Amino acid sequence: MKSTAQRKPMPKTSDLGDPAPAAKGKRLAPEEREQQIVEKAIKYFATHGFSGGTRELAKEIGITQPLLYRYFPNKEALVDRVFQEVYLARWNPDWEDWLKDRSQPLKDRMKRYYKDYARFILRSEWIRIFIFAGLTREGINQRYLTRLRERIFDLVLQELHHEYKLAPPTPAQYEDEIELVWGMHASIFYVGMRKWVYGLPVPRDVDHMVEQKVHAFLEGAPNVMRAMRCDPAG
Repeated sequence: MKSTAQRKPMPKTSDLGDPAPAAKGKRLAPEEREQQIVEKAIKYFATHGFSGGTRELAKEIGITQPLLYRYFPNKEALVDRVFQEVYLARWNPDWEDWLKDRSQPLKDRMKRYYKDYARFILRSEWIRIFIFAGLTREGINQRYLTRLRERIFDLVLQELHHEYKLAPPTPAQYEDEIELVWGMHASIFYVGMRKWVYGLPVPRDVDHMVEQKVHAFLEGAPNVMRAMRCDPAG
């Protein structure tokens, strides 16, 4: 099932830089002003988290508090719009089709998906808002991670089972397999943590990094999954 949210195009680069800021000084139509508020709110939340009030937020954005309320009746509405903008509008509905396309080798499908996914998440606003939300805004991350599990993790396992002719897992084995996919995703997410949270150097060639991680995953995960089925304790 595809997402109904339209995905915004991401910059075609393998570097972990941020998009260039929008042009300033233009008299904005209401819909443009609303979008500008959202974009500035994204930067604000990525820098300061969610603890500030709407007065402080409006001041940082550069508008009055009444004007902010004209577009968003409360802070929760703005936070929800930021979630939609950062996590849902950029979700690529083609990802699931790429992973299901058995006319291509599984390793190529996974490389294509994870390269695009890395460009989607390895940005300062995505990583930092996700971390702040996990600490102080219960529920935001859960919505995104539920989508990730249902649309991607389950699909990756389905294709692994088919590719490597694995017997159906028990419920306990399936949850162990989900942990393997989590590890693959987390290895990419942690690159963003290193850069945008810890301030550490990271590989500039993201595509090459992803290829290595997919290769390592496919070399190891299927063997672990076979071993699970041979282990009576599993």
